[in-house]
Amino acid sequence: MIRRVYEQAMSSPGLSEVIVATDDSSIEMHVIGFGGKAMMTSVQHKSGTERCSEVWMKLRQNGLDFDAIVNIQGDEPYIHPGQIDQVISCFSTQETLIASLMKKISSSEELGNPNVVKVLANIRGKALYFSRAAIPYIRDRETGSWFEQYNFYKHIGIYGYRPEILMQIVKLPPSSLEIAESLEQLRWLDNGYEIILKETSFESLAIDSPADLLKLTNRE
Repeated sequence: MIRRVYEQAMSSPGLSEVIVATDDSSIEMHVIGFGGKAMMTSVQHKSGTERCSEVWMKLRQNGLDFDAIVNIQGDEPYIHPGQIDQVISCFSTQETLIASLMKKISSSEELGNPNVVKVLANIRGKALYFSRAAIPYIRDRETGSWFEQYNFYKHIGIYGYRPEILMQIVKLPPSSLEIAESLEQLRWLDNGYEIILKETSFESLAIDSPADLLKLTNRE
């Protein structure tokens, strides 16, 4: 799966470097074995964001500089290069500090699945809230008819950050909303950081549970 994600990332013309950040030496050796780049990071990190920040600090110490850092999850084997480029395109404007993607939800199963993170955005494409619950709640309507009333969106787990913003957000303490939903991006919203969202038409499939592996097999 790591190799699949790596190869998809390498197909994105917007990325100048692709590096697997890991705390597992077997993953490091696997990546090096197929000709990829990997960097060992601390076992103390609690999120991919923290892991990215360590890699960025090491690269910066070696004199490298980038306009943005893109955090591509290693459990997204169907991440599309076009999705990566969509995130990168958000940084064409200086006001973008953090960027991510959302996709329209098409089934009640997805809407009710707590492993599928839902997101609300305002009319300017800025995130209002992320939740494992269905948001918004449609009052006085049966849940089966909610799709007739509103377009629901799920969050696609890829982030882009300005380097200086990445270093700021990893220093923030966990927020109560983040702890409640177990979603680190709520910490950023809680502290006033804006997240720009672009809608993608590409379907992604994160491997978050053993049951998800069956979906992967069926898709292949």
